[in-house]
Amino acid sequence: MAGTRVAGLVIGIVFGVVLSWSGMTSPNVIREGLLFQSSYLFLFFGGAVTTAFVGLWLLRRRAPRALLTGEPVQWETIKPERRHIAGSLIFGIGWGVSGACPGPIATQLGQGIAWGIPTTVGLVLGIVLFDRLQARAQAAPKRAPAASVIPSPVAADASA
Repeated sequence: MAGTRVAGLVIGIVFGVVLSWSGMTSPNVIREGLLFQSSYLFLFFGGAVTTAFVGLWLLRRRAPRALLTGEPVQWETIKPERRHIAGSLIFGIGWGVSGACPGPIATQLGQGIAWGIPTTVGLVLGIVLFDRLQARAQAAPKRAPAASVIPSPVAADASA
């Protein structure tokens, strides 16, 4: 267990260094990309998607085991659902408004960048709001769909 935590810490530090080194902690870099003023953001993400695609293709061919636990690596491919689209839209709007997503926010805090604080507060408030809405939805009694009454054409003819 301690080994996986240390590995997670090291991977997180490397990820933060890459985000900082690449400029992804700068709202200006994000803004320029989202406004199509610079291709840097799209090239960066294109490289990440290509690397992930090739990596997953190789993993599927080898049936690998996890490096730290030895357990078989498994995943399930599912079709996009409404919740995925809604989550993507919410994430994109938040990213566009704040100029950061959770990875760069943590890196900004680690670098001592002041604007990471209000962004973190917004992130935490969003998580708390989501959690409360989720709990409310699960606690709400399930209602049966209202039965729609459609007059039968046969009954209408019989009463005439």
